[in-house]
Amino acid sequence: MTQAMQMAATAATPSAKVAGSETNEFLIITLGKEEYGIGIDKVQEVRSYGAVTEIANTSEFLKGVINLRGTIVPVVDMRIKFSLGKVEYNQFTVMIILKLTEQVAAIVVDKVSDVITLTPEQIRPTPDFSSSFNAKYILGLGTQDERMLILMDIEQLLTGHDMALVNSASVAELELS
Repeated sequence: MTQAMQMAATAATPSAKVAGSETNEFLIITLGKEEYGIGIDKVQEVRSYGAVTEIANTSEFLKGVINLRGTIVPVVDMRIKFSLGKVEYNQFTVMIILKLTEQVAAIVVDKVSDVITLTPEQIRPTPDFSSSFNAKYILGLGTQDERMLILMDIEQLLTGHDMALVNSASVAELELS
């Protein structure tokens, strides 16, 4: 396990909230060339990318499901979800297990770099993208020195129509087992 994975595993305590808090902790992930932040309060664990049971007739971004200590967990590949080009898995590719309000889900990312704390002054509001881009899953932009981070509302990103399809596919897979 890498040092960043160990930091994320030990730092996964409920404390990250962009609004109404003096500090905000984020797990920093990389997708393509960009860095994103996920509130550490949503992170259950970080694990190496491993075998995934594929489910037929689902969205391309849904890699399948894993059995995590008796819980069937849908696995979403974020590079595919964000249309970031060809997906290549290597020794840095990890799965992040997330504790969402309604379910547990896993996302596949290129790598995890660290856990950082941002002050409210380091978090900028989401720019107005008008109708050209759906920014409902972006909490804001984090700045740390010259570093710019896209802070994701992972709950918003992994809910809605797509995840309803994922959940029904997971139930169908369970019923077939």
